[in-house]
Amino acid sequence: MSIDALSTRDRVLRAAAGLLAGGGREAVSTRAVSAAAGVQAPTLYRLFGDKEGLLGAVAAYGFEEYLASKHRLGETGDPVADLRRGWDLHVDFGLSRPAFYALMYGDARPGVPSAAARDAERILERMISRIAGSGRLRMSVERAARMVHSAGVGVTLTLIATDPDKRDLELSALTREAVLRAITTDDSSAAHGPAADVASRALALQAALPDDDPRLTDAERALLTEWLDRLAR
Repeated sequence: MSIDALSTRDRVLRAAAGLLAGGGREAVSTRAVSAAAGVQAPTLYRLFGDKEGLLGAVAAYGFEEYLASKHRLGETGDPVADLRRGWDLHVDFGLSRPAFYALMYGDARPGVPSAAARDAERILERMISRIAGSGRLRMSVERAARMVHSAGVGVTLTLIATDPDKRDLELSALTREAVLRAITTDDSSAAHGPAADVASRALALQAALPDDDPRLTDAERALLTEWLDRLAR
């Protein structure tokens, strides 16, 4: 794609994002975006295919802005605290950019996540994997990530749908802490008994082992994964 095309695409996305932020999804019509970006309608179809393609690109544009702030979070020595901060950032983003958030999470197409959405999932999974690596995860990384994602999106959409004057912002913190209690252990594994200790250690070993560890054959890696999964359950 040429520099001119890239510039035009960026101008269209910025225009569409402004319309979305000001008037919601209904404001992002082909005519309105064309006028705001100073391009002809055929240009939109050439760049994005159709209106759904344009909306998907605008959603990805919003995701990229979200991911940029996510990447700035950094990591500390406490992976649970990092996940807590990540949750708060997620909710804050939704409340500050509700139209983007509703488009990104409220209009999902089954099995068709955007590249930015997949990137966000990988960041969340890394946060959860760090908790597993510290020996404080109660369940598989995949299940814990799904729980955090589902709860976080549900809370944010609920708050967005509530009149701002009636929002119970404590709902986010209460749900966050309930989810953290469900997926993590305390620092002291002894408080949870030997079975919980074995499960958390199995999860920690899973998180620590690289996928391409040359010390193991494919068959050995598959067998070890099966054993660790069984112990983790």
